[in-house]
Amino acid sequence: MRIRYNAPVVLTLTLLSTAILVVNQVIGGFTQAFFVSYPDFSGTLLDFLRLFSHVLGHQNWLHLMSNFSFILLIGPVLEEKYGSAALLVMFLVTALVTGILNILFFSTGLMGASGFVFMLILLSSFTNIRSGEIPLTFVLIVVLFLAKEFINAFAEDSISQFAHIIGGICGSMFGFLFTKGTKQSSPPAVQ
Repeated sequence: MRIRYNAPVVLTLTLLSTAILVVNQVIGGFTQAFFVSYPDFSGTLLDFLRLFSHVLGHQNWLHLMSNFSFILLIGPVLEEKYGSAALLVMFLVTALVTGILNILFFSTGLMGASGFVFMLILLSSFTNIRSGEIPLTFVLIVVLFLAKEFINAFAEDSISQFAHIIGGICGSMFGFLFTKGTKQSSPPAVQ
């Protein structure tokens, strides 16, 4: 038996984020310099890069492990379903949207892949969608997810519930867009 690089987008994201955290521990300030999207956007090339790279930066090992335990659990299944190219586009759009909206509406920096976690969670509820139907699991996940994030938004912490909500919205939109027109057959009748 051999080990297979089965989910290239998810695994590359994981390895890059881990390497960046290791480098940051050796060279302090590395993450803050290149992998945080700051609200004082001045239009430099580095500012534009940070709109995407902020998802690779993590504050510490706990932050990284909490994000990637979900990403590594859910991501490979969705990468197999939608394809590596489509998942990469979803990740890039989610990073860009959360980065831009954070700059427009908040005065704090943004880092970490938690927006991806919530994008994947909401997207995963579309895996068994049928044409013309909205899965009840999707409705329940949205209700629970939004309730939790709005309650947590009032907590005094350094977690961006906003990025979670935007990631979840992106996942929902991708679910509707990528499954639109997909006609899955109804399950066989039980006799």
